[in-house]
Amino acid sequence: MPSDAKILIVDDHEETLYALESALAPLGYRLARATSGDEALKQVLRGQVGLLLLDVRMPGVSGLDVVRYMRRVEQTQNIPVILLTGFGADHELTATAFGLGVADLVLKPIDPWALRTKVRYLYDAYQRHRALEEEVRELRALVKGHADAPERPGRPALPRPDTRVPPQRDGPAAKNRT
Repeated sequence: MPSDAKILIVDDHEETLYALESALAPLGYRLARATSGDEALKQVLRGQVGLLLLDVRMPGVSGLDVVRYMRRVEQTQNIPVILLTGFGADHELTATAFGLGVADLVLKPIDPWALRTKVRYLYDAYQRHRALEEEVRELRALVKGHADAPERPGRPALPRPDTRVPPQRDGPAAKNRT
């Protein structure tokens, strides 16, 4: 994933956006903001979003509606989402949110230290996931290139792996076996 991927913070209250930006600023990640579900979807579909912090209840398109849409679109279905709510614990909301595959549901007021820990973990895990996807694409292209190329006489299309077993060292594990 490109290093310029951003964390998108979505809330319809300006003071909440400011508080979340202040809590996450020490991480050093690029932050972006949206004040509605529609605006959030537009930014997510443009790409370069590595994590979404999303208020559940907003006028118009709700946070849950945003997640529902994201999970149906291939390019956005794996972006981690942390849902935020100020309305307290609600069993139905919790079941729906986790059923949609959100990474976490956080109650306001938010503990900045805990939020930074969750954000760092989810953002970095998503970056590693995207890097692995890119590596798989490159390897598939390499293998396809070898398969499409005419085989040269006397040389295999791909090198054969070394099947010899390396010698075992005389370490503590070897002494315990005797």
